[in-house]
Amino acid sequence: MTTKSTLSLVHLSQRPRQRGNGPPPLLILLHGYGSNEADLFGLAPYLDPRFLVLSVRAPYTLMHGSYAWFELGWTASGISIDARQAEASRKLAGEFIHAATAAYEADPRRVYVCGFSQGAMLASSIALTQPELVAGAVLMSGRVPDELKPLIAPAARLAGKPFLVVHGIRDTVLPIQNGRASRAILEKLPVELTYHEYPMAHEVSTDSLADVTSWLSTRLNSPA
Repeated sequence: MTTKSTLSLVHLSQRPRQRGNGPPPLLILLHGYGSNEADLFGLAPYLDPRFLVLSVRAPYTLMHGSYAWFELGWTASGISIDARQAEASRKLAGEFIHAATAAYEADPRRVYVCGFSQGAMLASSIALTQPELVAGAVLMSGRVPDELKPLIAPAARLAGKPFLVVHGIRDTVLPIQNGRASRAILEKLPVELTYHEYPMAHEVSTDSLADVTSWLSTRLNSPA
């Protein structure tokens, strides 16, 4: 039996601050490149109080306190990703979500993934290839990786799956073209897409966080 102490990825947890009937909804937070599980966990007090929140540490160590879902390389033609590590993280994160849902006794019908930057890439990878695992995905200042396209699940499995994409027009780390490219990919799929741009850099602004929390709360308020 999987227990919290034997889960495959290091993480921080916040129990629901408002309990309802039955098992709680679960929100998985996935940090960006070079960060750690404490980063997005700082958003937990602002999120819907009904959520059980798990903020997860990526498996690849860059330096002390700095982790990645996959390593990056900088070339003359742009940023390259370690495709082997990216695929390994996609599988590992999927296994973690499945095991954590059981270990924390969360509602498997109401599991959401929310990622920032590289974490958004992973969130999209999970939701688009294993749509039955999550009820929806939030992509903050990231992109849907082009390398993911051959692995995207058939349209019938993606029908109606909700996605929220938020991106800053002043982002110099992953410029706005990445958000718009994600929108273009998702608009061709039978998902339920909500897309917002903000006058912000590579960050979580007050306005973008408000839209994320509102979107998630709306999902919880909708019939299962």
